[in-house]
Amino acid sequence: MNIDVLTLFPEMFAPVTTQSILGRANSNRILNINLWNIRDYTSDKHNKTDDTPFGGGAGMVMSAQPVFRCLNEIGARGKRMLYMSPRGRMLDQELIEELSEETDLVILCGHYEGVDQRILDFWGMEEVSVGDYVLTGGELPAMILIDAVARLIPDVLGSSESHREESIYSGLLEYPQYTKPREFLGMSVPEVLVSGDHERIHLWQFEASLKLTKKRRPDLFEQFLKNSETLTKKEKKILNEVSKKG
Repeated sequence: MNIDVLTLFPEMFAPVTTQSILGRANSNRILNINLWNIRDYTSDKHNKTDDTPFGGGAGMVMSAQPVFRCLNEIGARGKRMLYMSPRGRMLDQELIEELSEETDLVILCGHYEGVDQRILDFWGMEEVSVGDYVLTGGELPAMILIDAVARLIPDVLGSSESHREESIYSGLLEYPQYTKPREFLGMSVPEVLVSGDHERIHLWQFEASLKLTKKRRPDLFEQFLKNSETLTKKEKKILNEVSKKG
């Protein structure tokens, strides 16, 4: 997948593009993340990329000219283009899976009070939000989007099944995890997890996920109840027991 990011602060993306799993994926060309500094494309002699809004109001608005020039020069036309914005479609698992199927993504990170609306209209940009709150710029939301989408791309993670076992992907929150030592400060790992009985371990993890999801995300739990046709008899029994408990 090719991801082009337009930003005023490309240096902020170093943790995503050079470190950890995504850094390796980028260096191995499984991902191709290109960072474009919008300021490099301005025609203003002072390298300005913003101006005051028509109609008045506080703050500054990102100008159309440098963004248009950058998009033209990187050949963005025809690619799926996203603008990180608190008024956009929520970045949920459905959208993440949808985006992971794309070959090319272009992400515009706004700053100041936003961007000139003509950028969004002319280029047909989709507005995407990471939550009902406002940040100082689109860089952090863009990193969240890139990280979430990249994990679904084949070979980015070490195991093709890794992401499927995690929170949300299965429809449930993830069960508690433990590692060595077996005892720490008087706290022991649940006995079933060291039993070697894979079926018992799976059922314990399944029940733990159900209980956690019911407590913290009842909306997800109710959705899981409606789509439980593929469960085994033992899993259905556990689901029924958890569902009946207050």
